[in-house]
Amino acid sequence: MDLFKRETRIDFMGRRRWALVLSLTLIAASIVFLAVRGLNLGIDFTGGTLVEVTYPKPVKLEEVRSALAAGGYNDAMVQYFGTSKDVLIRLAPESGGASQTESGKVGDEVISLLQAKNAGAEKQRIEFVGPEVGNELRDQGGLALLFALGGILIYVAFRFEYRFALGAVAALIHDVTITVGFFSAVGEQFDLTVLAALLAVIGYSLNDTIVVFDRIRENFVKVRKSDPASIANMSINQTLSRTLMTSGTTLLVVIALYVLGGEAIGPFALALLVGIVVGTYSSIYVASALALALGVSKADMLPPEKEGQDLESRP
Repeated sequence: MDLFKRETRIDFMGRRRWALVLSLTLIAASIVFLAVRGLNLGIDFTGGTLVEVTYPKPVKLEEVRSALAAGGYNDAMVQYFGTSKDVLIRLAPESGGASQTESGKVGDEVISLLQAKNAGAEKQRIEFVGPEVGNELRDQGGLALLFALGGILIYVAFRFEYRFALGAVAALIHDVTITVGFFSAVGEQFDLTVLAALLAVIGYSLNDTIVVFDRIRENFVKVRKSDPASIANMSINQTLSRTLMTSGTTLLVVIALYVLGGEAIGPFALALLVGIVVGTYSSIYVASALALALGVSKADMLPPEKEGQDLESRP
């Protein structure tokens, strides 16, 4: 299905210098926020205590927070877990203890506070995440991102050309940096679900970039008299309808998840929301523009001539 009855003729590459300024500004702002404010890491990375409680009737989160605040747990994170009857409480290491035993005591104390406020509160589980486990998860998550980028670099270089590979990886680094910087700027919690969303954003952005690259390669072979920038513009315009349809329908689902999914899935949906918008932009203005800046040309896309081909073609 096409959004446009006629092929658009937007001069994307003519605006690539302005796009470069915008991208560098966003990346610089992200790095500053990360250096100054850091990330609001969840207990998946810092360690802490998880307490799941079930109520016989729907309960307001403000009531749970007030009960915890009365017991000295002012910094506890409280959110629904599935339904408005199930509540998940996250306690940071400062209030959650530093060992499994202390964590169990804190969890029992939290249950007592909630039952004093509402006798129907029932404990479902108490889990402790040690700081060593959190550090290991953080390190393994970072390695997962690096391995994903490395694998993508090899794949795109093998399928297309190394300059396209560098453009694709630069676009993915651009997407991840800005998304993580956004989380630092707004102070949203960064946990394993957000890390999973970043990996999903990498896959989504790469898919969009590969579609554009494939059309650029095809047009380099088909169009004889045209410069690389014009061919890139033509290719982006030809795939624009598909890009907008894919991004638009995906964003509708992600927005629904963010609005209706509750606090448990909110950070995950927010990371996808930001990543999809930035990834759609980068597949046009970062990946393709960088490939052109590195000097990709028609000669790089043409298949190599077979030995003796010229002799066979002579009469």
